[in-house]
Amino acid sequence: MANINDETEISMPLRNLLSLVFGTAIAVWAYFGIIERINSIETSIMMMEADVERNSEFRIRWPRGELGALPADAEQFLLMEHMQEELEKLTEQIESGDAPYDQQQELTLAWYSERLAQLEAKVEQLKSR
Repeated sequence: MANINDETEISMPLRNLLSLVFGTAIAVWAYFGIIERINSIETSIMMMEADVERNSEFRIRWPRGELGALPADAEQFLLMEHMQEELEKLTEQIESGDAPYDQQQELTLAWYSERLAQLEAKVEQLKSR
């Protein structure tokens, strides 16, 4: 049996030694390339998770009004309040009998009044014969 210690000599051709060195270098380069890619993917995943969390928070809180409102929304709310007040005024006028007529209604009433006056005149003419 041979004793192996720190003074044991190994004879190896130079091309085999260079092949081992290059093979080791390529393996180390590939290992660190894979580790770098994994770190890049993990960073992307963490950023996406943060975006998804903020999106979920926005999706839940925006409809509740906890994050504010758009200026257009505020304008629409003011217009709706104004229309609601106008509707309440018109409802009160209709219930009290003081509802305003539009022009078409006035024209229709005027036409019926004129027609009624014409018919009354004809009835009077027929009576007087």
